[in-house]
Amino acid sequence: MSKYEKGKIVTGCVSGIENYGIFVTLDEYYSGLIHISEISNNFVRNINDYVNIGETIKARVVDADEDNYHVKLSIKDIDYRINNHKKTKIVETNGGFIPLKDNLDKWIKAKIAEVDNKNCD
Repeated sequence: MSKYEKGKIVTGCVSGIENYGIFVTLDEYYSGLIHISEISNNFVRNINDYVNIGETIKARVVDADEDNYHVKLSIKDIDYRINNHKKTKIVETNGGFIPLKDNLDKWIKAKIAEVDNKNCD
């Protein structure tokens, strides 16, 4: 029984983008390709509109070649985006820029001293 069964949803990292598809690293052995025809039911003009290199996505297994550790994948008809970042509301403090104004000179002098000490070593 294969780790990557047909129809199973797997998670991987986008490792490359070409005109014909998206390369995905699944684990230390397996890699996969999402052919351009498996990206959307609509016409795909630019694959970069769908994913970015380094992004973690979900994909459906279309086929698996266990001998060569290669998997054919699809992101058609699934929610393939993984939202790793939770949106947080930025709350303005009462002090505004006052802490920056009060501490900037001190921080600059401390950094200069740190750099000068490293140059002496």
